[in-house]
Amino acid sequence: MHTLYKICLVIAVIGCINWGLIGIANFNLVEFLFGNATLITRLVYIIVAISGLISLAILTKDLDK
Repeated sequence: MHTLYKICLVIAVIGCINWGLIGIANFNLVEFLFGNATLITRLVYIIVAISGLISLAILTKDLDK
């Protein structure tokens, strides 16, 4: 399960970097790479959202076991 959490954290951080680029430079890296409003762009956003939700579970887990 630790591997899943690590993967989700990495994906969530990538999403955060994308949002930072949007806020700072008005540059959307996902749309730049995959196109505007394409299926793959939507899938990337969905994967980032799911990763963020799974990462919320890390706050309640005791990972020291």
